[in-house]
Amino acid sequence: MLKSSVIRVKTAILILLCFSGISIAENRWKPPSDYIKAKVIRVIDGDTIIVKIPETTFNSRKTLKNLRFTVRLIGIDTPESKPNRRARLQSKETERDVKTIIQLGKRAKRFTENLLSIKRTGKKRFYKTVFLEFDIQPQDRYGRLLAYVWLSDGRMLNREIICEGYAYPLTIPPNVKYQKQFLRCFREAREKKKGLWR
Repeated sequence: MLKSSVIRVKTAILILLCFSGISIAENRWKPPSDYIKAKVIRVIDGDTIIVKIPETTFNSRKTLKNLRFTVRLIGIDTPESKPNRRARLQSKETERDVKTIIQLGKRAKRFTENLLSIKRTGKKRFYKTVFLEFDIQPQDRYGRLLAYVWLSDGRMLNREIICEGYAYPLTIPPNVKYQKQFLRCFREAREKKKGLWR
């Protein structure tokens, strides 16, 4: 009697696990076909990364492999993590000294690295594969790609950074697709004293 109830419980648990496995698989995020798959190889700043695009077709016939691009995350601006002209400008805009800007920039960079890291071995970090979504203007005057960067679990990196309080909104038309969402996240992060607003 006891043995048969144990078997029934185990069977019920097994059936439940099977059904949950099916629903998890069905809910897995799939990037749209026009998103570009890329491997992150370095984080420059909280809002700038370097990626390697494994393969792309050019002029519908030539295949280019392992192209490296600097990607500037659209719609957000994190403090600079090194002393430069932009850090001085941010210092004037926020009325904080350059040293404080750089400290905040290093925190924002660490946050971005942690979201993108798979593991760290000594000084070397290994990063995730991401998907790039472009808006109207795909490149800036410096040759950087302008993109919304999606993680494989369906979260948008740009959104995560600003919603967790590590960036200001920075909207430069014509790339305005998620402008309202980013502005809402920024306000909530400040109100809740998240990230850099602690």
